[in-house]
Amino acid sequence: MPKFMLCAAAMLAVAVSAHAAEGMWTLDNLPKKQMQTQYGFAPDQAWTAHVQRAAVRLAGGCSGSFVSKDGLVMTNHHCVNDCVQQLSSAAKDFIKDGFYAKELKDEKMCPEIELNRLDAIIDTTARVKQATAGLSGEAFSKAQKAEKSKIEAECVAGDKDKTRCDVVELYHGGLYHLYKYHRFQDVRLVFAPELTMAFFGGDPDNFNFPRYDLDIGLLRAYEDGKPAVVADFFPFSKSGAEAGEMTMVVGHPGATQRGLTLTQLETLRDLALPQRLFFGSEYRGLLTRFREESAEHDRIAQHDLFGTENSLKARKGMLEALQDPEVFAYKRKQEQSLRTFVAANAKLKADAGAWDEITRAETVLRNNYWPYRLIEVGAGFNCKYFEYARTLVRGAVEKQKPNAERLREFTESALPQQEQELFSTAPVYPDFEQVKLAWSLTKLRELLGADDPFVQKLFAKESPDAMAARMVKTTQLGDAALRKLLWQGGADALAKSDDPFIQLATAVDPDARAVRKLIEDAVEAPENKAAEKLAAATFAKEGTSVYPDATFTLRLSYGEVKGWEEKGKPVAPFTDIAGAFTRNTGYDPFKLPDSWLAAKDKLNGAQRLDFVTTNDIIGGNSGSPMINRNAEIVGLVFDGNIDSLGGAFWFDERVNRTVAVHSGALLEALDKVYGARRIVDELRPQ
Repeated sequence: MPKFMLCAAAMLAVAVSAHAAEGMWTLDNLPKKQMQTQYGFAPDQAWTAHVQRAAVRLAGGCSGSFVSKDGLVMTNHHCVNDCVQQLSSAAKDFIKDGFYAKELKDEKMCPEIELNRLDAIIDTTARVKQATAGLSGEAFSKAQKAEKSKIEAECVAGDKDKTRCDVVELYHGGLYHLYKYHRFQDVRLVFAPELTMAFFGGDPDNFNFPRYDLDIGLLRAYEDGKPAVVADFFPFSKSGAEAGEMTMVVGHPGATQRGLTLTQLETLRDLALPQRLFFGSEYRGLLTRFREESAEHDRIAQHDLFGTENSLKARKGMLEALQDPEVFAYKRKQEQSLRTFVAANAKLKADAGAWDEITRAETVLRNNYWPYRLIEVGAGFNCKYFEYARTLVRGAVEKQKPNAERLREFTESALPQQEQELFSTAPVYPDFEQVKLAWSLTKLRELLGADDPFVQKLFAKESPDAMAARMVKTTQLGDAALRKLLWQGGADALAKSDDPFIQLATAVDPDARAVRKLIEDAVEAPENKAAEKLAAATFAKEGTSVYPDATFTLRLSYGEVKGWEEKGKPVAPFTDIAGAFTRNTGYDPFKLPDSWLAAKDKLNGAQRLDFVTTNDIIGGNSGSPMINRNAEIVGLVFDGNIDSLGGAFWFDERVNRTVAVHSGALLEALDKVYGARRIVDELRPQ
């Protein structure tokens, strides 16, 4: 099961009608009439097909796009941050100094990045619903997962190295679509600026505006050892977007909760978000202390701290939105409208109990929140060695089963990504893993209780600190070659292994599978079945003029370049390069890198740097291309303003804003700051 927010796995997508620029639309159901009415532009089939194939997804959770015929991919620095850190060392820190491959041969392979290009969308709704007709609980869950796995296996058809197929729930049970991707696993780093420029302003400026960031990362997709040749890519606009100009964001928003029932929203507001904030705040403290111990520790923990701080700020904004009475009043009115419609419709009246089914399922969810998160999701075993061990232990079992009966993350379609992460050559730092494991084990004992049977079985008489020290000291799972041998050797090889993490993963697996099964059967299955009923009611009420909640699948949102009003004061839509130098204090996080200080006289200070638009985005859209009606790059999405965090639950065009790097600033900096002529020539419009 994906390690997303717990409630996201059980969310119900009762779609809402779109107003203004609201909506993250699937490319096979674009609101063309609305776009034509508002902006005088309605994309045709050729335009849509081109845009679909020029966009890419980073399988780990970001968006990107092809920007040249030779497989050059543009995304955010914070989306390639993990790769940059994995390629760094104490002797050469690319996070601090930046990275630029002056020649093709200098491009370095990212150990764990997979790119997906969407090639086809196929409606498989009838097939999935037929497989689950008349079923409930465990039977419903098993039948649905089995049918999805069968469809995906048929789609992959023995070409799993280059083809990825995912059956996606849209309107969470209203539709089931098969997304067929071309898979690129040979992905190499081409360019990344210094972190101090990619994240200029640091946490204080995060989710705010004005911004002065150059949050870009350039990758290249390779096939058969050569740069991939692609027919569809986005050229750069010659001038970028102007105020009031129509802009479109094409990307892969991760998850919205705009269609959750009130009960599900209450679970988020009262349990999931507060607890994740408490947990994450303590973890941030641990990482901060570790980084302060030495320069090398500072480098090692940088990526984890960056991600933790970003998540904390995002969840805080989401919680504040749910605590806003106006949001709940809006959601209550929305739900009551659908309830009234269902009650008055003779064909739908029998489905009115769907809300009660969800409420009962949410009770199970609340009662098992921490056992699930700590044991199955793995928050209680925060350690790369454990992640490797669990993949090995579960893989040995699951690969022996028929494809349709496996855990979803071990189906034939999913195995290449599992293997890429398992065989990764990225360095693992024992002292860091020991600190993380000891802390997470301590939290597991605290949150489950010292008298919990699982806790007593796990620790016996050992302390979390002692257990972590013993295991990290004696494990050999930091060796990628050994992990590959164990994976290939399967159950027999694991049975002979005395590695402590293999033993730990084996010991906790029955408990983890049990709580996973409980959530799947008593939460996901009834909520998914209820979702089908409410989705049908929504379609009956709204027709097809609705968009589904985000599911980390390709979407298009449209809007325009436009500032907003904050506390009665206008916020201009653009910043410029000169403003970055004005904001520079010489101290972190407002310290420009030396490369920019040296290039100051060469740079055009009036060149627009960052800007905001009314596009509707959410987490996962990071790295999305912002394009104009000619399908040209006018910007690179990297953030939203603080008001956009409430966009998980609703969209308010008055204040929700997308933040992007201007296309002109990207070319200006690559040329005059970094001397990346090879790349500028590849990107520059003809």
